[in-house]
Amino acid sequence: MDMQRLMQQAQQMQRRLAKIEEELDATLYEGTNNGVTVTVNGKNEVTEVKIDPELLEKDNQEMLQDMIMLAVNDANAKAKADRETKMNTVTNGVRVPGM
Repeated sequence: MDMQRLMQQAQQMQRRLAKIEEELDATLYEGTNNGVTVTVNGKNEVTEVKIDPELLEKDNQEMLQDMIMLAVNDANAKAKADRETKMNTVTNGVRVPGM
């Protein structure tokens, strides 16, 4: 395999990875836990938090804090799994630094 062809393939892979990265960053992931829903984008930034009004009526601050934390973790886990799956389609499972 000549070097020029190898470089072209590497550049093509970089473009495909950049496109997937852009799509993933714009994708929204929802995590839920007992009446708490948290939405994050592909950059793991929280974009929305929804809390069932019934949870606000009770004296349960500590439980609500735990549910929010678990919902955020759930959404972030979904984002991570989706990113790994989509990146693996391009890299065929090869770990690319920074991805």
